Amino acid sequence: MEQTLWGDRGQVVRADAADGQDPNGCIAVSRLGAVQAGADVFTVWVQLRGTSWVEAKEGRFRLRRGHWIALERDSKPLVQSDRYGLCLGVALSADALRAMARFADSPLYAGRGWLSRRDALTLLRLWRAVSRHAPQGPDFLALRPLLLHMVAIQQEFSDYIQRCPGRSRSRKRQVFGRLQRARLYLEGNCDRVVRISELAELTSFSSWYFSRTFYSLYDESPQAAAARMRLEHAAELLRNTSMMVGEVAAASGFDNCCSFARAFRARFGTSASRYRMASTASRTDSAKSSALVRKAAVKTGT
Repeated sequence: MEQTLWGDRGQVVRADAADGQDPNGCIAVSRLGAVQAGADVFTVWVQLRGTSWVEAKEGRFRLRRGHWIALERDSKPLVQSDRYGLCLGVALSADALRAMARFADSPLYAGRGWLSRRDALTLLRLWRAVSRHAPQGPDFLALRPLLLHMVAIQQEFSDYIQRCPGRSRSRKRQVFGRLQRARLYLEGNCDRVVRISELAELTSFSSWYFSRTFYSLYDESPQAAAARMRLEHAAELLRNTSMMVGEVAAASGFDNCCSFARAFRARFGTSASRYRMASTASRTDSAKSSALVRKAAVKTGT
């Protein structure tokens, strides 16, 4: 891979090891650009501005400002930015992931999350430093600060790892990594009903063992987690799109509007139509308040 790959202004580039090149490096996607990662790299993506769409083996995800996502080596994600977007990424080979064990307390896991403005600025500074200086030698000295910062961002996973079954720490980490990928698969397929057999096959566990371990770790069954994620997806569509309620139900994996209406009311305490009206009113009030503040600032000259 080149020192830095950048998909910008509608350009589509490929991040893959070829011709003996080092697969580790920095990636950026901006202004309708896109990057297709290969099957041999673990990737981490952080959205700094605008919105990006990620299509991977685990499903389809929308990254908003401040969100991050980490994907396994065989995910082969395609990351597409909107016209205002800026998404930074890091690609890591298997050798780089193994090298992390020498200087990091924990490996990187697949998953999604949010980072604070302070963490985002730190990551941007470290990413720029790596993009200017390619990794040197097997110790990946240039990548080390950036990787340590990414591990710190995933520090919230440490409590979950301790709850995983297994006698050794390595076994607990292995189980957690598999369950994280299953959870990510649920999030990436909120437009349909995901079968337990799919998740069990993805994690190489039996359906019984997977369901039992998933519940003990996340305090909800896979079925309950899938239903919650689908309803949260529906709520987002109601807030941010003009789709009809029936279309939102279909896009969230519900067979008919009646079952969707019952599930939505049970989850949010109101109907889908009233939820949309309340969200629209809230945005209107917020816009009016912002306009009044700007008008007052102009009058006072502040």
